[in-house]
Amino acid sequence: MMTNQQLALLSNYALYAAMAMLSCAMIGYAIFLGVARAATGGSRVAAENEQTPVAAGNAPVPAEADRRADKNEKRPGIGSLDSSGLGILHGSAVEELSNRKIEEVDARSGAIATMLGWLGTMTLFVSMVLRGLSVQRAPVSNMFEFAVAAAFLVMAVFLGLGLKRPLKWMGVFVVTPVLLMLGLAITVWYAPAAELVPSLKSTWLVIHVPIAILATAVFTLAFVVLLLHLAKARHERKLREGTGKQASLLALLPDAAALDRASYALHITAFPLWTFTLIAGAIWGQKAWGVYWSWDPKEVWTFVIWVIYAAYLHSRATSGWSLKRSNVIAVIGYVAIIVNFTIVNMFFPGMHSYSGL
Repeated sequence: MMTNQQLALLSNYALYAAMAMLSCAMIGYAIFLGVARAATGGSRVAAENEQTPVAAGNAPVPAEADRRADKNEKRPGIGSLDSSGLGILHGSAVEELSNRKIEEVDARSGAIATMLGWLGTMTLFVSMVLRGLSVQRAPVSNMFEFAVAAAFLVMAVFLGLGLKRPLKWMGVFVVTPVLLMLGLAITVWYAPAAELVPSLKSTWLVIHVPIAILATAVFTLAFVVLLLHLAKARHERKLREGTGKQASLLALLPDAAALDRASYALHITAFPLWTFTLIAGAIWGQKAWGVYWSWDPKEVWTFVIWVIYAAYLHSRATSGWSLKRSNVIAVIGYVAIIVNFTIVNMFFPGMHSYSGL
């Protein structure tokens, strides 16, 4: 029978394997976007050539109306997806050719990246299970375990949503921060497998902390989509001004309005989870320390985050607030989450000093 140390070591090996798989998945998603960008860029040029009449002497004479239409036309990229998950391109023969190219990308790099994403996510889960077995408890009691669990849930939620929606275009933007999180977990926040401190030996550990991790994971996805929305909105503005490029990588994303709706929906989903985290933490605090609220740094920052996101949702539901100002509040909210997890955990002593560092 293996010792606890052996199980903990196997957990670390599984984590390294998961990171390797997710790194390959990130490369696959990047290839998917790169080839799709080339396909959409090529279709745009070919479509322009199809619409260009040829005068005497075989000299191309562009039609003014066609040039104006090409300049003003908004061509959706692979982010504007039909039920088959393929991008909508323009032109008849050009569209057929480009769709075949994108189908090839989807069938190879995109599908392989998704498969590697699932394998990496399942291996992360195995790592968490081995870590829990090594100490006979839920593996969510320090910064290292929290980060690994959060990375797992970010990937699980993303891949789960991708079962019903074509989200391969988003893969590289999700896997990259997940790998960053895991890299910091194994290098900076790593804590050896150990038993729980007495104050954490409670059934509330498997209620309060996992919900906090899930809320953080959903907020992370919401933040990623929000950043994509901001970039896409800027790209669309440049196109309207005539200074943007149709063949830009951002042209492959859904339109800014769709990204905004997705980010807002994720924020709406995460906020009740964070609210539950705040309430459950207060109840657990009363059972552990005899008080519901002690103005501990961790409690204060959890409440600050709740207030910021409440302000964001309120601004979205209130007329008179611009979308830009609301998005600034959401960005501040996620920065507060990062501060809460890193700086507060590591440098602010208090009753929640469970970083394990």
